[in-house]
Amino acid sequence: MAYGLEVPRDADKVGAFWEERRKILHATNFILDSDKKVCDASYSIGPIGRIVAMDALSHIQFFKKRKTQQT
Repeated sequence: MAYGLEVPRDADKVGAFWEERRKILHATNFILDSDKKVCDASYSIGPIGRIVAMDALSHIQFFKKRKTQQT
């Protein structure tokens, strides 16, 4: 969850799409690893393409499993 963004100025900082006509910031979702690095992202300009809780959990479990297999 992002808080305190100044739109549209900060849209570029997170890679989000600012729609000037409607004055809205479109959905931009990130999954961060334990080092606070983006390991997955989703950008949407419509109602499809948002990361829901079950998708996030599945991704996190996948990345954890992959990390343990690499060590």
